[in-house]
Amino acid sequence: MDTTKQRVAIVTGGGSGIGLSIAEKFTQHGITTVIVGRDEGKLACAKAKLGPHCIPIVCDLSDLSALPTLVDKLAGQFGHIDILVNNAGVNMKKDFADVTDEEFNEVMLINVNAVFALSREVVKNMMQNGGGSIINISSMASQYGIPKVIAYTASKSAIEGMTRAMAVELSPRGIRVNCIAPGFIATDMSAKALNGDQERKQKVLSRTPMGEMGNPGDIAEAALFLASDASRYITGVVLPVDGGNSIGF
Repeated sequence: MDTTKQRVAIVTGGGSGIGLSIAEKFTQHGITTVIVGRDEGKLACAKAKLGPHCIPIVCDLSDLSALPTLVDKLAGQFGHIDILVNNAGVNMKKDFADVTDEEFNEVMLINVNAVFALSREVVKNMMQNGGGSIINISSMASQYGIPKVIAYTASKSAIEGMTRAMAVELSPRGIRVNCIAPGFIATDMSAKALNGDQERKQKVLSRTPMGEMGNPGDIAEAALFLASDASRYITGVVLPVDGGNSIGF
């Protein structure tokens, strides 16, 4: 990747949580960062915080037919897309037997189908421009079984498989594809999952060797590394950023 040109990144779900932190880290390093999300208010707040290197775009990623138009527009505006972070995702905590087909499909649509469709369109641009870096965001749910999140678990397991398949096919074309598997990170999403469930929260902390939850900035640092030439010989990896949770006893 030519680092002399102004690099352009797309971060989905960039209006809050981990996505916002990644976008902030990118903009601090002079990367023009397009944040994509559904909530216009969140995106406006993010833009106000991140400044001129941040470009907010309202788009519902579940509308797969809109994604080619979105990428065409960005490619026309900037000429090249160098980095894609597939961060947007939804979770649903519900007993296995109570999950409907519609609920399962809704999680898969956002967490898997949209990642595939957006990546496919961005890859077309990256191939024209000599390469790039794609970073998928997985979860501890793909590393081991967690109850009551069957759709989320299935979706994140799919993301890790897609990462490896994409890396093998695309790396010869100069496109590196890697994945970050965050541990338990202090965000609004994790707060909703853990704060009302002290037993689960204690289990999380007791099996995390570092003894604390991470923060979104920890994921952002890993994303910056995988987006940069410092990781030029790394592709197809799933990197746990989890305080040791995935190997904890």
